[in-house]
Amino acid sequence: MDTVLTGVKTTGTPHIGNYVGAIKPAVEASVRPGARSYFFLADYHALGDPELTSRTTLEIAATWLACGLDPDKVMFYRQSDIPEIPELAWILNVSTAKGLLNRAHAYKAAVDANVAEGNDPDHAIMMNLYNYPVLMAADILMFKATKVPVGKDQKQHVEMARDVAQRFNHHFGETFVLPEAVIGEDVATLSGLDGRKMSKSYGNTIPLFASEKDLRKLVMKIKTNSLEPGQPKDPSDSTLFDVYKAFAAPEQTAAIRERYAAGIAWGEMKQMLFELINAELAEKRAEYERLIASPAHVEKLLREGADKARAISRPFIAEIRERVGIRPLAR
Repeated sequence: MDTVLTGVKTTGTPHIGNYVGAIKPAVEASVRPGARSYFFLADYHALGDPELTSRTTLEIAATWLACGLDPDKVMFYRQSDIPEIPELAWILNVSTAKGLLNRAHAYKAAVDANVAEGNDPDHAIMMNLYNYPVLMAADILMFKATKVPVGKDQKQHVEMARDVAQRFNHHFGETFVLPEAVIGEDVATLSGLDGRKMSKSYGNTIPLFASEKDLRKLVMKIKTNSLEPGQPKDPSDSTLFDVYKAFAAPEQTAAIRERYAAGIAWGEMKQMLFELINAELAEKRAEYERLIASPAHVEKLLREGADKARAISRPFIAEIRERVGIRPLAR
């Protein structure tokens, strides 16, 4: 049986692009037979702004729960509630070459930016950025994950986890399972309000649980061209169509494609898109709002998930300690 581990960094408010590209497919995959699923909130990876980390931890936990993640069927926990993870990260340093970390894409990009600006290569680079791959390796290896769904930008980190695990196994005996990165080649990537890729950095997102009123306003702002009603329109060059097909059933998408050929008015198309998105998210939005108003309940679920996860991590870290020589002097 595969062990599938998904980590969600606690930064930023999820938007509909996150929903169709990651959250919805991951929740659907979590109920399929043949795999154990681990979902965790990667709050140690997000340290920096205390208020942001705290607020988005609640928002992201509530988002996944509202979208159907069942904590009774998966391991759902907060990274910082598993003390064995940072302990393992430190132990893994014994089998992590500095040269390996020097090649990490995020670190290299920061160095290149410094050099381009005439600064010292390591100017303002903190160790949490440099050691990010080691902590991620600990996240993965602690629970013997065999599959790690990631975007293309995170594939290198899973490969690094494999390298670290192999070196550790060579020196201390077979201990860790070697993980594989799972890259969703067919993952939907939505266009944002301005036609560019939907991204918080572009400020062109539609928050996943915007109110019904705000959702309609944002949909109405989606950029279109100047074609009049009755003039045929090209769905392959339409942000509205791009978003519509991410939420629609195949027969709905086919019907809208015909409406484009017949010259659907942009205002009508925007209203149909709003109604489609709202129909899918209305109940989830209500559940999200209920969870946001009940942080003690969300905290309880995370603590229960941590207890289940630690039933695995505690004996495993004891085994790892034994292998590296951290042992009682007498038994």
